[in-house]
Amino acid sequence: MISETDTSVTSSEDLTTEEAALEIQDSHPAPEEVILINQYAQKVIDFSSQYGSDTSISYTAYNITGRPSKFPDYGDFPETFAMRTYGRWWDIAPSAMEELQPTNFHDIPIHDFIVVEFEEFVIPEAIAVYETYNPGAIVKIWAYFSTISTWKCLWYSFPDPYVEKRPRIFSPPLKKVALPTKIIRLEFNHIFLDYFTEIDGMVLTGRKCDVGEICDAAAMRKSKKGPILRKLESVQFKLRQIENHKDILKDFLANDLGNFMKEVGLVHEDEKEDNTPPQITLKDLPCEILFKILSYLDLVSIFRTAQVCKKLYDVATDPFLYQEINLKPYWHAVCDEMLTTLTKRATLLKKLDISWCGLFHSITPSVFREFVRCCCKNLTHLRMNSCKFINAFCMEVVGSVCVNLRELCLRNYSKSPSVLNFHCLKNLRFLERLDLFRTQIDSDLLLMTLRYNPGLKHLNLGICNSTVSMDDVAVHIARYNRSIVSIDMWKSHFLSSVGLLSLSQCHELEEVDFGWCLREEASPGDSLRILLKGCPKLKKVFLAAIRGINDRDLENITEFCPNLEQLDLMGVLGITYDMCYKILSNCRKLKMLDLSFCDQIDEIQTALWRDVFRVSIKRNFVPPDHPFIT
Repeated sequence: MISETDTSVTSSEDLTTEEAALEIQDSHPAPEEVILINQYAQKVIDFSSQYGSDTSISYTAYNITGRPSKFPDYGDFPETFAMRTYGRWWDIAPSAMEELQPTNFHDIPIHDFIVVEFEEFVIPEAIAVYETYNPGAIVKIWAYFSTISTWKCLWYSFPDPYVEKRPRIFSPPLKKVALPTKIIRLEFNHIFLDYFTEIDGMVLTGRKCDVGEICDAAAMRKSKKGPILRKLESVQFKLRQIENHKDILKDFLANDLGNFMKEVGLVHEDEKEDNTPPQITLKDLPCEILFKILSYLDLVSIFRTAQVCKKLYDVATDPFLYQEINLKPYWHAVCDEMLTTLTKRATLLKKLDISWCGLFHSITPSVFREFVRCCCKNLTHLRMNSCKFINAFCMEVVGSVCVNLRELCLRNYSKSPSVLNFHCLKNLRFLERLDLFRTQIDSDLLLMTLRYNPGLKHLNLGICNSTVSMDDVAVHIARYNRSIVSIDMWKSHFLSSVGLLSLSQCHELEEVDFGWCLREEASPGDSLRILLKGCPKLKKVFLAAIRGINDRDLENITEFCPNLEQLDLMGVLGITYDMCYKILSNCRKLKMLDLSFCDQIDEIQTALWRDVFRVSIKRNFVPPDHPFIT
């Protein structure tokens, strides 16, 4: 956790519990006699992304549980877990978002995560992940230790661009932690992925232990010895004997502190007075310069600077340093105490990203609501993706306080509308970006939000509520949001030629994703041609799994899309060799083309096209006779 007084990564309570675990471990048989148990993942607790929808079994996070069903086969299998993105393509699309407070990202960039639970608590010895397609995206492995309510990183590495494309059991060496766990988190970086990565299962290997025994031993140690006493013992420093043991700390500070500092080498007896003129130090600089220096620091460094001295504290707690806060990189450390500290400092907050935070009740809704009331009146950007602590009351406070929002991201709230109160949207009038990916928003409320926010530029409704008609959304966008730049309707419902004709009036469109949307219609007909003609600025067009599209429809791309950079035709069975060649020849700015599951195009031909046109052509690998499951 990060607070006003925290100066170390591991708290004294952590040390007490881990030492207790080590004592218990020492009392067990020798390592050669220890019996290890293997467990497959039993439950998915949380995840940031999945390719499958909640009503499907294909490519969903749930597929990581249980025994592997495809390993050691290699290929694209719907029975595995896959995430939605790969490579850099989503980062260079018109809808791409810049990270807030980029100074916080000095570690490995994390694009996605999944948290799984196993049946039994064990002291972790090994973790094996069964990767069956495009391996190499895993860059961090964490474990949650409920005995100390803390996450610890067991392994990390920067992404490797040279991972061989074959099935593998990925089992990196883990940091040894003598604490029990049954919750593991995998983090992914997709930057070097040529296509989707897929995971068929995972195994946790460890020694079973008695969690209650460790907690009891930790409580006993804590009652006997505190962190200061244990530190004194570690340097073999003997305290003065006094009658009243309650005054032992006060007596130590008054009489023994100097000797203790000599013992640990902080002060040397032979030090003499230095008569040289004092030099200018950092704290002698003007506050304006110090403020400028601190503005380049990450959030943790700013917190630590505040503990140096009174002057640096005054500078490091200046509200102007906290106008933009990104807590996502510190998801494992953000807690109520940290939000309470920020409540005192971030009174001028304008941009906040609290995504991925709050799992296992580390943040309580009441503390978050108080933070919003005190600090978020001037907020313009709010990202709360995959935040498990958010409830209807939190959303109500957001809607009443943050009325100046220009960006609101609420990904991964797939629960029923009664759990999350989206009525907060009715108070917003200045939205430019709204991300409701995998949410259950009410249709009437969504249409009202579009009507009240004419300046909307980016809208994400991927895997949205199945009762929301994308045709109705498109009609409202054409009427009230004609300056829109990107629309994502991936795997949503009820989009037809009516919606495409309406969107053709949005001449500023640069990105559309209609993947898996137009399955209700046999063919989009002339509506696709009218859309492409009416939106000449299009740079990204995703038409995955729209089976009714044929060469006649796709010829319009070559005529009306001179700026096209990304084109997804995955599963478009009617496309021919000649039309692919025509698209590659005419769309000179094209950088990526997905032709997976296009039966009439073979791998040899796509390899030649890659060399001739310098386009990244995507082709998945499916073993013979394996069906394309939707």
